[in-house]
Parts: sequence; C-alpha cells; structure tokens
Amino acid sequence: MIDVQRLRVLRAVAEHGSFNRAAAALMLTPSAVSQHVASLERTLGHPVAVRSTRGVTLTESGRLLVEAAQTVADELDRVRRAIDRLAAPRPRLTVATFTSGGRHLLPGALARFVAVHPEVELTVLETEPEAAVPMVRSGAADLALAYHFDGPPPVRRDRRPGLDWVPLMEDPLWLVLPPGHRLAHRPSLAPAELASDRWVLGCLKTEAFLRRYAGLAGFDLRVAASTTDYFFAQTLVASGVGVSLVPHVSLAPAPGLTAVRVEPPRPARHIGVVLPRPHPAQPYARALAEALAEAAADPDGGRTGGPDPAPGAAPPNGARP
Repeated sequence: MIDVQRLRVLRAVAEHGSFNRAAAALMLTPSAVSQHVASLERTLGHPVAVRSTRGVTLTESGRLLVEAAQTVADELDRVRRAIDRLAAPRPRLTVATFTSGGRHLLPGALARFVAVHPEVELTVLETEPEAAVPMVRSGAADLALAYHFDGPPPVRRDRRPGLDWVPLMEDPLWLVLPPGHRLAHRPSLAPAELASDRWVLGCLKTEAFLRRYAGLAGFDLRVAASTTDYFFAQTLVASGVGVSLVPHVSLAPAPGLTAVRVEPPRPARHIGVVLPRPHPAQPYARALAEALAEAAADPDGGRTGGPDPAPGAAPPNGARP
C-alpha cells in the first residue's frame, strides 16, 4: 500500500524542485525526504524522481503519483471538513456562487431548501467559477453555482476526478441600449451594427467574447468603461455612457433601457452546479442542487423586472435563446 505521508513528501519535491527545499518546507531533514522517496520507489517498484545537478525531475510514474496525491489530499481535507460539520451543533452547508447567478436562482432555491431543511445553517460565498471549483474540491464549499461560455464545462471527470457538473440552464446574452438609442426599435441586432458605439463592459469574459467578435467582424471595439458588475454596467448604460452585452439573468430594471436579442449564432452562458461525488456524510448538497434545478426550470427564477424588450422581441423575463 502506498503511504499517504510519502505521497505528501513527493508532492513537496515536485513543487519545490529539490530535496533540500522540500525538506525545509516540510520541516524535515534532506535525508528524511530522500528516505521517504526511496521507500516510495521500493513500494511502487519504479523510480519516481531523477536527481541531477540542476535539481530533481519526476519520472512519468512520479508525475502520475503527484496527480493522485493531490486528489487524495483534497478528498481527505473534504472528509475532515465533513466530520467537523457532523460534530457541529447544527448541520452547515456552504455554497459558492457567482453574483448574477446567485441573485437569480438562490432566493427561490433557498426558500425551497429551508422549508424542507430548517435545521441547516447556510453560508453563501460570492466568487467566480475559477475560484469556486477548487473550493468544492478542497471542501471549503459543499457545492458551487458556476458557468462557462464556449467549450467544455469547468468540471470534467477525466480532468477533475471527484467532482460532477450538473447543467441547469442556458443564459443567453442580450444587447442593452440606452434611452433613445437609434436601433432600439429593432427586434434583434448583430454586435457589428454597434461598431460605432462605445461599450460598457460587465465582466472580463464578456470583454473576451466581444473582442473576438470584433476582430472577426473587422471593427475596433471602443470601450467607454469596464466594470466587474453587470448591474452597475447597466446603470452606466442608462446614463448614456454606452451600450452593453448582458446575460439574461443579469438584466436589471432601469428606466428607458432596451434589451435586444443578439442575432444568431447567439452567445450564451451555460449555468450549472459543481458537486462532489455523492457522499453519505453530506446529503444536503444534493438537496440544494435539486432546489436549484427547480428554480432554473421556473421561467423567471423568482426574478422580476428588467429592461424593456425591443418591439417584437421576447421579453427578457422568461426569454429563451
């Protein structure tokens, strides 16, 4: 059987690139580190590290072990946190969420969840998916509400073992125009038709999409303001600072704003839940995931208001791509 402590030592060697630096980080002697690695090699029957004057290089076997060591460490940490929760006077559940998705889905989902599980103490942490997924891996969060644009979801079993991605809904992007805009009467628009407008950006990922689109369409993206909050971005649009590209769930009430469909191929965010694999010590995460799925199936998700749709466009509330 492979010793967990020896895996921990090998991880430190891989991280620091030498036995001496790994020993200092682990508060061991270099000799002890060398003995741990040698014992690991004897147990495995294959070399895991190659020493040279430039440091230590892992073999292919060593790299596979380090990947496994990370998974083992994450799982042990998650189990430790689950045990701590079991010992707490009240069961606890921590959910990580990005801001707009949380505002749209969590109120309805938490109302459903609390009605069935009033004994649970809930904590909601706001963070972007790139930070939320590692939190679920480590046990710092029990589940995460996350999203992705193009490409594969942020969780794939072959790349992130121990985690599942449960899709909830598509969140199409809308063009949001200020009061009196010349194209507010249109049912749909291509972003290229707004090439002469200045843009208000609500997040870095939307900016990346717009810059790719502008490059393909052959125009320069004129950015008037960049924010990290779609709701604040829409207040800037309402003030005439520029136009914006906003996900459906982030459309916010503001006098005079008009939301117009993006012409196909229409971009969208794909919203889902990141969960650890089923674990008997934490059934509440699955229960909240089910409540989130019910909230996502609701056309409004408990949300009201939003910019006025353009004539002929489906209203933002309940709109579908």
